[in-house]
Amino acid sequence: MSQPIEKSTAMRLGLLVFVGLGLLTGIEFGIALLVNFWQLLLLVSLFKAGLVMVYYMHVGKLFEAEAETDQHSYAYKLLTNRIGLWLFLISDAFIFGGLLIARINLLGLQRPELSQVLGLIVTSVLLVSSFFMNRAETAMAHGDRKQFALSISVTLALGLLFLVGVVGVEWRIAPFGPQDGVAGAVFYSMTGFHAFHVFTGVIFLFIVLRNGLRGRYSAEKHWGVEACAIYWHFVDVVWIFFYPALYLIGTVLA
Repeated sequence: MSQPIEKSTAMRLGLLVFVGLGLLTGIEFGIALLVNFWQLLLLVSLFKAGLVMVYYMHVGKLFEAEAETDQHSYAYKLLTNRIGLWLFLISDAFIFGGLLIARINLLGLQRPELSQVLGLIVTSVLLVSSFFMNRAETAMAHGDRKQFALSISVTLALGLLFLVGVVGVEWRIAPFGPQDGVAGAVFYSMTGFHAFHVFTGVIFLFIVLRNGLRGRYSAEKHWGVEACAIYWHFVDVVWIFFYPALYLIGTVLA
């Protein structure tokens, strides 16, 4: 198994990825305001998703050259757990992809009348939460329990804040309901299904935080933390595509 990089290096890399994601989100917002060129928005979203998957979700770990044959070893179980989790996320991604395709087919280059400022705020909250989730995982991988507890607590709080922003605020101020035509059906289906996953992730975060405080993870064995991180970043990746689809692409429906 490949050795983890030094903690300071891993933390700096996580920060650089976060800064890159923030800059790309700002560029995305600017593109929507100035030119509204959906092809560019798609390209930016793909690049952002790639950054998260490679540097935060560590998809490369699935392809580590390991000749592990002992089915009772931790390394073997870790590899099979990773494969199982990724297979679940891929199956889940088909549902999110179906919702995204439905939005494109039903609305085309039009979008619901939503607050772009609020959309940018909740998106930023979710990106920041991914940054702290990465810090929590990195801290546990290097045996820093204090930093782990602090970072995952911040992640949990930001997840709740995202839910408040979308469900508590956006759903209330939106000028349409789920029964009001195509826009309502698309918006509430996409944000509702995503919010359910965020809520599930918040529960996952709480369980992992509790287990961490009870000393059930170590630098060598912390699959629960890694699984929670992968799931949380997956929720972020989904929103990376949902955000422009709902808030940025096209003109507002009349």
